[in-house]
Amino acid sequence: MKIGLKKTEERISYIILVAPALLLYLFVMAFPTIFSILLSVSTYRGGKFFGNNNISFGGLKAYREVFIDPYFFMALKNNIYIVLISVFGQIPLGFFLAYILSRGLIKGTDFFQTMIYLPNVIAAVIIGILFNRFLLSSNSVLLEIQRMFNPAIEFIPGRNSMLLILVVILWMYTGIYMLIFLANLQKIDVSIIEASKIDGASEMQTLRYIILPALSGVIVTTAILAISGSLKSFDLIFVMTGGGPAYRTSVLSIYMYEKAFRGAPNYPVANAISTIMVIVCFILIGLTRFAEKRFSSGHE
Repeated sequence: MKIGLKKTEERISYIILVAPALLLYLFVMAFPTIFSILLSVSTYRGGKFFGNNNISFGGLKAYREVFIDPYFFMALKNNIYIVLISVFGQIPLGFFLAYILSRGLIKGTDFFQTMIYLPNVIAAVIIGILFNRFLLSSNSVLLEIQRMFNPAIEFIPGRNSMLLILVVILWMYTGIYMLIFLANLQKIDVSIIEASKIDGASEMQTLRYIILPALSGVIVTTAILAISGSLKSFDLIFVMTGGGPAYRTSVLSIYMYEKAFRGAPNYPVANAISTIMVIVCFILIGLTRFAEKRFSSGHE
């Protein structure tokens, strides 16, 4: 009897503890996701949603409209560029910097750690405005320096805008991954590394056989963070270029914003884009997990 009463009390305690988080998840994550999918297959064009007689089932019309729009593929291509620079640029560079700082290979580690992480303290909007003035505007500092050496140079907007955005993204977010790797490198037992040095292991051998295997889970986690963050890129690019010129620097989030809030709103298409973004994110994360399993099984 007492055992049954104890289990009942435990269940009630679990429900009380879990219920707030579950309700918050349902209202903040699950409901908006389901509602967005419903909007993507509707004919909703604005106004009240419930009781609107003009709303009907539109099928996959919005998705067809997205996939025949060349600007969608341009935005998707730019997002893939950002994913690549994040996964194969920010993460390796962040690990390299963290490794150098944790191993004490340079002096002034506190100074370099602060300087590398500093861009993450500054708002993305401010960084976008600064780099727009320095790199992308028709009277930018970079262009003025170029004109000092070649006065005949003409400003051609958009030629290298996406490349410059990728450089700014690489500079801005590398510090986050450096900090993540630095924190996890400090968890590795120093005695193991010292023992490997005594046994004659080189720096590269220590890195390959001790440090990297110990950080395999962290690498996968940072890859997932990089992928999800890359697909949500909006504020920095919106401030720097607004997606222009001619959608050359547009990404899926800006493309969705254009469809939903500029000109005649097209909510089914905008929500179809958001649904596609979620699907792309799941696919990329699934590929990351698959690669991690293959890599792990190949080294067992």
